[in-house]
Amino acid sequence: MIEYFSIFLYWFEYFIAVFMASYILFYLVMAVFSYLAINRNLEEKYELPNDMMLKSNQVLGVSVVAPAYNESANIVYNVKSLLSLRYPKFEVVIINDGSTDDTLEKLIKNFDLKKVDFHYEEQVITKPVRGHYKSTNPIYHKLLVVDKINGGSKADASNAGVNSCRYPIFICTDVDCILKKDTITKLVHPFMNEKKRVIATGAGIRISNSCEVKEGSLKKVKFPKEMFPRFQELEYVRAFLFGRMAWSRINGLLLVSGGLGMFEKKTFFEVGGYWHASLGEDMELITRMRKLMHERKEEFSIKYIAESLCWTEVPATKEILIRQRARWGRGLIQTLKLHRKIFFNPKYGITGLLVYPYFVFFEFLVPIVELLGLIVIIISLFIIDVNVDFLLWMTLTIYLFFQTITLISILIDEYLFRNYSSLREILILITMSMVEPLVYHPVNTYAYLKGYWLFLRKKESKWGEMKRRGFNDVDLSKS
Repeated sequence: MIEYFSIFLYWFEYFIAVFMASYILFYLVMAVFSYLAINRNLEEKYELPNDMMLKSNQVLGVSVVAPAYNESANIVYNVKSLLSLRYPKFEVVIINDGSTDDTLEKLIKNFDLKKVDFHYEEQVITKPVRGHYKSTNPIYHKLLVVDKINGGSKADASNAGVNSCRYPIFICTDVDCILKKDTITKLVHPFMNEKKRVIATGAGIRISNSCEVKEGSLKKVKFPKEMFPRFQELEYVRAFLFGRMAWSRINGLLLVSGGLGMFEKKTFFEVGGYWHASLGEDMELITRMRKLMHERKEEFSIKYIAESLCWTEVPATKEILIRQRARWGRGLIQTLKLHRKIFFNPKYGITGLLVYPYFVFFEFLVPIVELLGLIVIIISLFIIDVNVDFLLWMTLTIYLFFQTITLISILIDEYLFRNYSSLREILILITMSMVEPLVYHPVNTYAYLKGYWLFLRKKESKWGEMKRRGFNDVDLSKS
């Protein structure tokens, strides 16, 4: 028995060494692509100045779609914030997804809404729409409110909103997200400037916990005060600035965040919109859009903006974080299983040969490999002598490498965007990065493994109640 385990351990150590070497090599290549993408992104800022777009009558019309469920506490401020975006040709479409509080009543009262006859074409099937509301006040002429029966998911509400849009490009966001005033201008730029057909764009998302917010508008960016939001701030900086900018450079984005994404409506309808049963509708939608373009052999592009354009509240406690990340894990495995025919399929170009395999081997498998490694180490302690030198060197190499990646991400972010108000905040973030592998990473890994397990057990795919503190220190029930 011991002899067989020794052979297994030898090959397992070899596998781990090759796996991590591949992971590190891949990240080094991505670092180069990230640098090139950020550099190109900064150059593009001067090709079509914001002021020119704001004064032009030739810009593309954009619809801002934001589902709302039981958002009574902040709905008025949030809608006013969306209406204050700076762009010459846009509308705001709010979907009241069967709220059980007075969300709709507050919208009607504060924006002088009246139910109107509306030509509603249901290109994507949703739960029944009860009516459309427009304002009698010219100040709010850009606002459209869609009232529908609750569909149990953001996807169903978003589909109803896109069905109601008048413009060919739309932004999908959350009603409680805070967008920078020039968000539309920044996101629509690639649609108007790229030679290839652009089907989606995204941008960096930051954390609004502890920020100063007044009447739905971000007044002052503040560093999160609590531990878990601070770890997520670190995670977001690394993921959005480093990871997604690199994928954008090689046109390999498989995920545009559900908190802020701009899409071509034509392609959205052609693939059937958001899948209402999806556990990760943002990634699943982009996967289908990419598949369609490859199957048609049509050149396309999905771009990412280096700048942070959206602030959102993130889980402040371990329990809510685990619930969120478990859902992300279920969404990941569901999407990979659903679209498994892409795997190493040359028909799907870079999506099949590079992007999808990356998500399988590194995004999906890493938590499993870490769990197996922990189990093997524990068993080894009782059966045979552990190769302590190998274990220590491997652990130190991985730690130092990802610490370097994180520090580079923090420094690039601060150099380009100056999001933090003091050196103290940057030093806190760097300190958090040092303890992240010991404190935050195990929680995240556990949550993803829990999500995998729940998916395999075919648990119900309900959203559950997600309590948020809100910007006025209230709890908001999320559908």
